[in-house]
Amino acid sequence: MWRDDAYVLDMFLAAQKVQKFVNDVSEDKFLFDEVVQNAVIHQIQIIGEAANKVTLEYRKEHTQIPWQQIVALRNRLVHEYFNIIPERVWEVVKEDIPDLIKQIEPLVPPDEPSKSED
Repeated sequence: MWRDDAYVLDMFLAAQKVQKFVNDVSEDKFLFDEVVQNAVIHQIQIIGEAANKVTLEYRKEHTQIPWQQIVALRNRLVHEYFNIIPERVWEVVKEDIPDLIKQIEPLVPPDEPSKSED
């Protein structure tokens, strides 16, 4: 389904933004820089929201992706925002986001050539 492809692309692009936002950022800087934290958390929320919209059929075809954990993290970040632990977010950024990118990249649909290239 084309919508699943779109949501997977959204997840991929948001995960890439997370990596871009923390490129050259140390853990200490991340823990004290609320602007970077908020940018990263927002992208993680987008990843979770997109994952939540992927159809059950697609999820069953791609069980290598931890769909439930991704959505659960999004829900915690949105609904329990007062309990966010920046150190845990940093762990997700450094450990889980790179793995997610590797898992999703092969699923990202190729760019379609523009009409002028035909």
